[in-house]
This record gives sequence, C-alpha cells and structure tokens, in this order.
Amino acid sequence: MLKTVTVNIDRVKQSDRFEPDFWVIGDFIDNVLSHHRHKKIAEYSKFIKKGIFDLKAERYQTEGIPFLRISNLKYFELGAEDLVYISEEDNKANSKTILRYGDIAFSKIGTLGKILRIGKHFPEVNISQNLIGVGFKKETNKNYIFAYLLSKLALLQIKKNKKKQLQDKLNLDDIRNIEVVELSEEKMKEISGLVEKAEEKAEKSLSILERAQNLFYKKLGIDFSKIQKEKYYSVNLSDFAKDDLWTPAFSYPLYVNTLKAIQKKWQTVPLGEIATVKKGDEVGSENYNKYLDKKDSDVPFIRTSDIVNYEVDQFPDFYIPEEIYKELNQDIKAGDVLFNNDGKIGLVAMLTSQDKVIIQSHIKRLRLKTDANKYNLTPEYLFLVLTIKEVAKYQAERYTVIQSTIPTISNHILDIQIPILDKTSIDEITKLVKKAFELKDEKKKLIKEVREEIDS
Repeated sequence: MLKTVTVNIDRVKQSDRFEPDFWVIGDFIDNVLSHHRHKKIAEYSKFIKKGIFDLKAERYQTEGIPFLRISNLKYFELGAEDLVYISEEDNKANSKTILRYGDIAFSKIGTLGKILRIGKHFPEVNISQNLIGVGFKKETNKNYIFAYLLSKLALLQIKKNKKKQLQDKLNLDDIRNIEVVELSEEKMKEISGLVEKAEEKAEKSLSILERAQNLFYKKLGIDFSKIQKEKYYSVNLSDFAKDDLWTPAFSYPLYVNTLKAIQKKWQTVPLGEIATVKKGDEVGSENYNKYLDKKDSDVPFIRTSDIVNYEVDQFPDFYIPEEIYKELNQDIKAGDVLFNNDGKIGLVAMLTSQDKVIIQSHIKRLRLKTDANKYNLTPEYLFLVLTIKEVAKYQAERYTVIQSTIPTISNHILDIQIPILDKTSIDEITKLVKKAFELKDEKKKLIKEVREEIDS
C-alpha cells in the first residue's frame, strides 16, 4: 500500500532531514508525547559516551574484563556465547568507557535498538567503538528507564533519528534526545519491581546451570587437565581408510583422547540412537518482519544468533507471519533441545512454555526417543551434557567441515557420543536444570508483562 506524506518546506529546511521515516514517525511520536510528562534521557544521565575507539582484535583475551560488542547485546541480558575479554591494563587505560551494574549499552551502527543493561553477573565491563554507554544519576529509577527503552515508543524514536549511510547509524545526540515518558509514580515503581524480579530470576537460573555443570564434572570424575594438548601429531595412513573425514581436527589427539578417557570410564551412546533430530527451515528474507513492523500474531524466527544463555532470545531480530508458522508445522514444544549445526556450531538451548517459535535451517531440534528410557535419560540431562565443552564441543569440532564459507557438522550430529552416568546422578542434574528453566520461563513472563504494560 502506497502512503504519501506532505511536509512544509520550512520544517524540512529547519531540520535538514529528508527521510520519510523522520516525518511520519516524528508526527506520531509528537502526538503521543503531547499526552504525557516526559524528559530527555540526558536529564537522567551522568554520562553518555562512545566505547573504545581503536582496540585491535589481537588484544582480546579469554579472561579478564568483559569487552562488549554488538553481538553481546540482547534485549534483556548479556549474551556470553562469543564474549571476549581485555586485560586490566587496557581497561584502566580506557577507564572512561567502563560500564557498571545498572548502566546501559546501545548499539550505534547496524541493527539499531539493541539495548543491554549491565547486570550483576558481570558487574564491570568495557565497550567497543560500536556501542554507546549511558550511566544514570543516583536518584534515577534505572529499572523503569531500562524497561521504557525496550518499548515501541523508544524504539520508534531510535528508528526516527537514525542516519542512513553505508549502514544505519546513531550518534551521541540521537541517544541524548530520546524522550522518556513518565507514568505515575505508582506505575513506574510497579514496573521497576517487575524488572528487578526478572533480573533476579535470570541471574539465579544461570547460577543453577553452572551448579549443574559442576555436578556433571564431579560425577564424571575425569581430570581433563591431564590430557595432553600436542601441537604436532601424526596419523597412520591406515586410519583414514575407516573414516570419511580427512581434516586435522578429526585426528587431533586432545579431542580423540578426551573421548577415549570418557569411554574408558562410562558407557556412551551416539546421539542418533537416543534422540530424533529434525532440521529447521528457511522462510525467505522477504517474509521477515522487524519488531516495530510485526503483527501481534507474528511468530519469532530464531536464527543461530538468537540462542543466548542457553535459551532462545525472547525478542529476536525477525518475526514471520503466523500462516507460515502453521504451514511449516515444525512441531516444536517446551523441553525440546536446540543445537546449532552450522556457523556458531555447538550453541545449545532448551525451550520453555513461553517459546512459540520457528527455527531456521542451521538449527536442529533434538527430542529424546522412548528407547532412551532404558538409559534413564531426560531432556534436561541431554541438554546439560551438550553444554559441556569436553563432551559436545570437542566432538563437534572433530566433525566440522567448511561448506563454501559456512562451518557445519552436517549429519555427524548423530555421531556425537553421550556419556551415560548412573541414575542418581542423572536425576540430580535433571532436578537442577528443571529448576533453572522454570526460572527462565518465569523471567520471560515478567519481561513480556513489562513490555505490554508500557506499550499499552
């Protein structure tokens, strides 16, 4: 449907903005704001600043101070899957760009509107040049402002103010001038409380999953540090005859000997024996809708980048029409385990009752067969095992090949060996994982309630 908008030439000259969004969205925002008290975000803040301008990737570390990039910004919590770190020295040298608990980071290029509040799990971080950090005055209701920034009205302001160059871009003034609508004190306090509860549940769920992983390592009883990491190795030519992979990683002694150490102590079964594996679908980018453009009935479309902290992102980048969801009938339900088969191989998630989603073709859905009962296996135990580096990641890396430019393990996912612990251990791990995902489910309900409350 073609829409036309007429703007007085004097208004255009005054603003020097020619993008239709600036005027169409701007008039809508002005109309909404005229009915509410509001202040610019700059009035609540003690700083609004860009991240470190020029920190080379070779300075990244595997431990130290978390260094946030756009890929780490999810709509409620920090995505730690590809988190990198910087040294204490680099952090101190760039102390002006440090963010702490309660501060907020915005993406300023590319996919705009990605907003993250620094939580208690990572109390101090630093930010890259593609992010803008905001810190607030002591008396500010930080929880409410964060919740408001996830609302449609705030995201519309970002959409209105963006500049189109090689890619969408925001500057410091665009962030400073975001208008924050002030509801009644009672309502803002209520929303703040919901945000705090959601954050507590998010932190607690991650803590419980860490306990479950530590319990698995303890029950497994293998000292992986004693397995040598040879830099050079050789393989007998005869060994290639029985395998269909001639990649260095497939014969890498660390991977091979780790699996041997597990199998020496515990029975293992291939994933294909205990679980059905179903691939997702591609729906075509022409069917993608962004959050601001979607219908209420549209369904979240989960790509590999939307698996965060062992769950699917509640507000991913794209949504698809419900009729396509019904047509594909992917048969996805709570308790299913998702595994990234291509690209960022090995990311794992488990679905909760809040997750009505469609998954893309690079993700595989795993569901235990009834035959798995003879091993006392549960979806929670399978999920937990697949999060263990020495089990799933090492085996996935053995089977990884490059198709064109994308890494994949293809159908070798069926060959991943799953160690079978004793029933008591499986039950203990299952109980912890269940509790963690109950908390994740409750967190998602709270966030949904917060967003609907403000948007209404």
